[in-house]
Amino acid sequence: MQAHRRHVRYFVMMGVCIGLFVMAWGVVRFYSVGAAIGMCVVAMVIPPVAAVLANSRDRDDDWWDDPRWDDPRWNDKGHDRDAPDHEERPPHP
Repeated sequence: MQAHRRHVRYFVMMGVCIGLFVMAWGVVRFYSVGAAIGMCVVAMVIPPVAAVLANSRDRDDDWWDDPRWDDPRWNDKGHDRDAPDHEERPPHP
């Protein structure tokens, strides 16, 4: 659920960014070129901020605690990546 929330937050911020650009040069420039440039400067700052927020982890995220990351044979051919070496594996029939 946290990933969904981050995606929504990212797309909302990017929508605001595009909206600022469109409003600045489609409407506001007829009234004030300075205000349109200011809006574009604000819109220019939004994408890096959106990327940082979209890639930040939430308090309840636990994807970095995945035990498979500590598995020394992770990339070995034929190794079961879903059952790390230090976890118990179910018996094979």
